[in-house]
Amino acid sequence: MKIDAHQHFWAMARGDYGWMEGNPAAAPIRRDVTPAEMRPLLDAHGIDATVLVQAAPTVAETHYMLGLADATDWVAKVVGWIDFEREEDRTALTQLADHPKFAGVRPMIQDIPDDNWMHRPDIAWAYDAIRDLDLSFDALGLPRHLERFLRLFERYPDMRAVVDHCMKPAIRDGAFDDWAAWMARIAAETPVYCKLSALATEAKADWTPATLEPYARHILEVFGPDRTLWGSDWPVLTLNSSYAAWHDAAQGYVPEAHRAAVFGGTAAAFYRIEA
Repeated sequence: MKIDAHQHFWAMARGDYGWMEGNPAAAPIRRDVTPAEMRPLLDAHGIDATVLVQAAPTVAETHYMLGLADATDWVAKVVGWIDFEREEDRTALTQLADHPKFAGVRPMIQDIPDDNWMHRPDIAWAYDAIRDLDLSFDALGLPRHLERFLRLFERYPDMRAVVDHCMKPAIRDGAFDDWAAWMARIAAETPVYCKLSALATEAKADWTPATLEPYARHILEVFGPDRTLWGSDWPVLTLNSSYAAWHDAAQGYVPEAHRAAVFGGTAAAFYRIEA
């Protein structure tokens, strides 16, 4: 089973995609994105299933995504959202956990001004609830968050967690060493997984497979194939690449013996996707 472990859908009339409003760079994708548009891409690359990930900080969007998943057999799991700052949302999380396609949650930490937000005492209940309900946690952040995420993962070693987008290294600026060192520590000192995704988005427009190779190979080396899962980040990917270009580049970075894991098996294990 070949799995795209990170993709999005949205309907602009919902009105809760704040990160796209007033962002000129997002103009090409500020439109409805549906399963019908993605299906030909999956067919062309032999993708059997996907993980649909939240793109709005609302519980309502999570219900919207679960509705899409119910109607789309190849959407295997949904990563949603709850408000960590509202302990009342424990009820919503418990209800969501009853849905067979609900995997877990992703707070949009990269967009939160307070870099220490994830360590606030008043949101600790959410980590407890994720663990109690045996759900997953997608870590969305930037390189400046790496030390804080390491401390979070050390504090909750039994929370099933995955780093989204390799923590978005600043490839267009040529940054590597600090990012690589922190990612190596997370890999060595915690049981956390990592998504091999969004590297093309973080590079300059004229990127080539060689541009991304040091970053991809570092992730594969420190996390290994059993903790690395490939994702497209489509349609955000299309701002700086194409599905085919990123898929083929990533295939080139992964040794053939490890492709079954990185392009499917690891995602199936982490998100508990059955064939």
